[in-house]
Amino acid sequence: MKATNPNFKHRIEKHLENQEFMHHIGFNLEVIEEGRIEGSMHIDKIHKQQAGLVHGGVIATVADIVAGFAAYSLVGVEEKVVTAELKISYFRPAIGEVLFAKGWVLKQGRKINFCEAEVYVLNGTEKKLVAKASTSMAII
Repeated sequence: MKATNPNFKHRIEKHLENQEFMHHIGFNLEVIEEGRIEGSMHIDKIHKQQAGLVHGGVIATVADIVAGFAAYSLVGVEEKVVTAELKISYFRPAIGEVLFAKGWVLKQGRKINFCEAEVYVLNGTEKKLVAKASTSMAII
């Protein structure tokens, strides 16, 4: 995999300023590398569904964010990416203090970057995988 924009990290950092929904839910990127992104958020009441578990939509959203930015790190200066497909599998309920997600490009293409993401819940030093996603990120 190769970034076609050598300033991809700066570009992503600037792009984050306009990520209103991401800021609204409190998700922050912590690792920005070529084809790989990691981020986390403190789990609050707003992120939970009626049974007190992290809502599946929140989990899917953070998976989409890290996979999308992983794809975005590889595209050219004039290009953007949008999610063309997202498939997520939930392995266990997300109950904990922090939601952590990491995403990476599995295969870089000319029109689509195929990505994966994993979402974990953290409780102190304990880390449990709660979901895995596969995505197709269309390059526009």
